[in-house]
Amino acid sequence: MKILAFGASTSKSSINQQFAHYAAHQFEGEINMIDLNDFEMPVFSVDKEKEDGYPDEAYEFHEIIENADFLVVSMTEHNGSYSAAFKNTLDWCSRLNNSVFHEKPMLLISTSPGKLGAKFVLEAALSRFPRHTANILGHFSLPSFGENFKDGIINEELKKEFDDLIENVKETLAKIK
Repeated sequence: MKILAFGASTSKSSINQQFAHYAAHQFEGEINMIDLNDFEMPVFSVDKEKEDGYPDEAYEFHEIIENADFLVVSMTEHNGSYSAAFKNTLDWCSRLNNSVFHEKPMLLISTSPGKLGAKFVLEAALSRFPRHTANILGHFSLPSFGENFKDGIINEELKKEFDDLIENVKETLAKIK
């Protein structure tokens, strides 16, 4: 299985990139961790689209998703919503082809330093991503990353909840194949 994983952030020390890495490694397969910094595009506008067409990075992002079998996406929350970089990537890619996620099975997760675990952006993604053909098999929010994560989830209750989710996703993936 080809697993594509990323944190929806451009921070070099992104906790969501760390969490995506951890979550992806709960599955067997070839893991491709990507960095949104490698897909930097001009700020989307219809004028830019009309004048210049689509950036090569939008095509590349689509192709990488299309070539994956399973997606692990960890959402970063900036002021209650998507990071600007991720929103821009989604804007460009959805204009190129609304099927951004190509109906690939997805584990959608989030974390933050705070007690809410980026739940607002996770809720937004749960609502929005299916419109871009995401097949979300499960979701999880990890609160207080610094207190609950060190080379893995250390809070026993949260770890059990996460591990149960992983098992359910694995069972669903086995049925899909």
